[in-house]
Amino acid sequence: MRAVVFERYGEAAEVRDVPDPEPAEHGVVVRVEATGLCRSDWHGWQGHDPDITLPHVPGHELAGVVEAVGARVTGWRPGDRVTVPFICACGTCPSCAAGDHQVCERQTQPGFTHWGSFAQYVALDHADVNLVALPGELSFATAASLGCRFATAYRAVVRQGRVAAGEWVAVHGCGGVGLSAVMIAAAAGARVVAVDVSPGALELARKFGAAHCLDATAVPDTAVAVRELTGGGAHLSLDALAGTTPVPMARAIALELELLGSHGMAAHGYPPMLELVRSGVLRPDLLVTSTIALDEVPAALAAMGTAPGAGATVIEPWS
Repeated sequence: MRAVVFERYGEAAEVRDVPDPEPAEHGVVVRVEATGLCRSDWHGWQGHDPDITLPHVPGHELAGVVEAVGARVTGWRPGDRVTVPFICACGTCPSCAAGDHQVCERQTQPGFTHWGSFAQYVALDHADVNLVALPGELSFATAASLGCRFATAYRAVVRQGRVAAGEWVAVHGCGGVGLSAVMIAAAAGARVVAVDVSPGALELARKFGAAHCLDATAVPDTAVAVRELTGGGAHLSLDALAGTTPVPMARAIALELELLGSHGMAAHGYPPMLELVRSGVLRPDLLVTSTIALDEVPAALAAMGTAPGAGATVIEPWS
């Protein structure tokens, strides 16, 4: 198969022929029809992830068709249209027994713990736990855009953030995760303040339902500006900047604030989200702003280090 491979961190990746993967007994091989280009892939290429072993094939947001099935897989067969969370759970550890597959203690991640989906085929573990069936009307490109940023944002807003209609939601950073959060919160009836430094990203946030778009370079204090726009402060504030923000713990204690994470979403959590997509309430397809071929990936991956992202880029490995 053809795949994007890098031999050294930070040095140019290349498209080359590599052996086709084989399924584990509990896994499958998927023919990749579409896969997202995510900033996490750039971090992996830069050497920021300790799980990666060189040489490496990145890619973790994918959709495609089951090509081969391991001997112990019972729920899937070749020809099934599927996507998968970027966290592949084991299904048997205490976290998985509690339903929290997204924080599985023995998780694997395509594109990090093993070769990923910037390729024509990818192997996935524990298929009966992790695969998600795709509605026939959902395109592979749209499904690929769900796998990391959209599912993470959906769980952050709906499950972890417990958003309610009429509440104020502040979204800090309008890249892939942030724009997804804007769309999801607006669809839930919340009023959204989108914060970014990019006019293009803020324009997309307005298109996806933000009530206010705040240029962080134009105000001396973003927090003060958000409080003024919302008449007192956001009920839910989301950090989608891919950085670590210092937390004023004295204020968190004094106001009894909650600090919650969102690390993707388990496969069993996908059906309600997919139904909202199928019915047109959520439009993740609008987040896809660019589609490229496999040969264009090395340059696009390198460009993520300097070019601000807006929307999602999808790779079609067979084009």
